[in-house]
Amino acid sequence: MPATTTRMRRAAAAPIAIAALTVAALPATAEAAEPDPRKTRAATGCLWAGKSYPQNTTVTAGGTTFRCGTDTSGPVWSPGSPTTQPDTVPIPGATTAPIGRFSPGARQPGTSYNDYCVGNQLIPGTDDVYQVVRVSGGTLLWKAAHPISQWTFYGPPPEPTWRTASLCIDGTLT
Repeated sequence: MPATTTRMRRAAAAPIAIAALTVAALPATAEAAEPDPRKTRAATGCLWAGKSYPQNTTVTAGGTTFRCGTDTSGPVWSPGSPTTQPDTVPIPGATTAPIGRFSPGARQPGTSYNDYCVGNQLIPGTDDVYQVVRVSGGTLLWKAAHPISQWTFYGPPPEPTWRTASLCIDGTLT
């Protein structure tokens, strides 16, 4: 066989061999480049009044147990059964935005921070218990969960709102 023919066969076989090696390496490369987020997401704790509690921790607040777990968006408190045990976590009330202080699912008694208006009528935030909810975009907000009468106080309740209906103008709290 002439040397030219052997060189041509090797030259023609080289791209096929390179392609085969490249295809064989793709699954390992793709797996390394795109790890499964369930395997790499660090388990994070749930926030309650600025303190982080480990996953699977159960706390008591307002006569209800809450368990720290996760959902597709991250840490979340899940309400459990009613209890007569006193609070095991701080109860500052819903005094400021929950971001960086409470994880979704946490509940607090309402305060004047939660006051709002319907027309020219003031709705006192202290009438309800508020729960942290995550809205689209990941923002955390307080949302009324149930009447304040369903919260068991082991300490002093929040002060009544200092606002009056005179601050409500066409549904806007001024």
